[in-house]
Amino acid sequence: MEKEKREAVICSSQVKKVFSMETAVFITLFLSFFGWIGSRMGIINMLNTMMNTAFDLLINTCFYIMAVAVLAGAVASLFTEFGVVAVINKIMSPLMKPIYGLPGASVLGILATYMSDNPAILTIAENKGFKRYFKKYQLPALCSLGTSFGMGLIITTFMMGIPSSDSGSYVKAALIGNLGAAVGSFISVHIMLIFTSGYYGTKEPCETETTVSGPDLDLYRVIRPGSIPIRFIDAMLEGARSGVRMGMTIIPGVLIICTVVMLLNNGMPSGGIYTGSAYEGIGFIPMVGEKLKFILQRLFGFTSTECIAVPMTALGAAGAAIGLVPGMVSEGLAGGNDIAVFTAMCMCWSGYLSTHAAMMDALKCPEMTEKVIISQTIGGLTAGIAAHWLYVLLAAF
Repeated sequence: MEKEKREAVICSSQVKKVFSMETAVFITLFLSFFGWIGSRMGIINMLNTMMNTAFDLLINTCFYIMAVAVLAGAVASLFTEFGVVAVINKIMSPLMKPIYGLPGASVLGILATYMSDNPAILTIAENKGFKRYFKKYQLPALCSLGTSFGMGLIITTFMMGIPSSDSGSYVKAALIGNLGAAVGSFISVHIMLIFTSGYYGTKEPCETETTVSGPDLDLYRVIRPGSIPIRFIDAMLEGARSGVRMGMTIIPGVLIICTVVMLLNNGMPSGGIYTGSAYEGIGFIPMVGEKLKFILQRLFGFTSTECIAVPMTALGAAGAAIGLVPGMVSEGLAGGNDIAVFTAMCMCWSGYLSTHAAMMDALKCPEMTEKVIISQTIGGLTAGIAAHWLYVLLAAF
């Protein structure tokens, strides 16, 4: 009986031999990577630096991002509960078809992901009353549209709160970054629609059922039960709780990805001797950035070569990427133009490499995963370029 159970478990799972080629390759790459860094810093110093950096990121970055997420989540929930989002949807709907080639209802995807994160688009896309507005080829493009604005409210609020070196603020730069993300979303969605229309055609509807469960999203909004004060408190606290959940969710990405990026990005301490303190590194990314400086300067106008670390980190986790920015600003490595570019690219990419496969599977179109990654890559680069040149044009105003 026990044998049959074990065989059933094995048959229902993906299995491989205990030792396979990927095991050997992984061990080789893992030891080579950390052996290379350890040979520069010393193994003990490397381990101490990783732990000290992760601890400092947890205390001074993750909890700060969580606080921002709590406040942003509360505001977003109140806007939803009392109709602000519904009004924005009503106003913006007529613009969606000519701009994005998508039904007006898709503006809900922008609002949901801007106030939350990429996967928020999935909750909306499951609603049959929402899906009935779409053709089959249009639904996968929601992934590009939502991702382009993912974590937008949190990223924008975070960037605005970074103190400027000249005692000013980066409010204008962050808002320009939002415009850059909008440009990137336009490019990403239209590239995706080219892929999907060629694969699915443009005639087949997304939903074949004629009956729709739930209210018409164009005419009604769902509210909480109770009086207005009770709804206000419930909405505010529920939004704040969602901010806590999001803050907890980004901690692993920030600590793991950001710590490794810091090791590769930061240089040797000023004394010339590694001590195992937080934020020491081997300066690899600036070296690569120096080689690509002539391209990066023309495209994004980066103040320093270290700035390349932010969009690179955003590929895996936007929370980790924005965690790099305050330190760069305080050290004079980034300024207003960089904040605009960071905002645009962190929004438009917002960790898409770690979410797109799952999102496309949930939308029941996994065959489009490679295409959406291609379109989002191009969209993110376009967002950064657009933010740079918009900042240059608007800097005088």
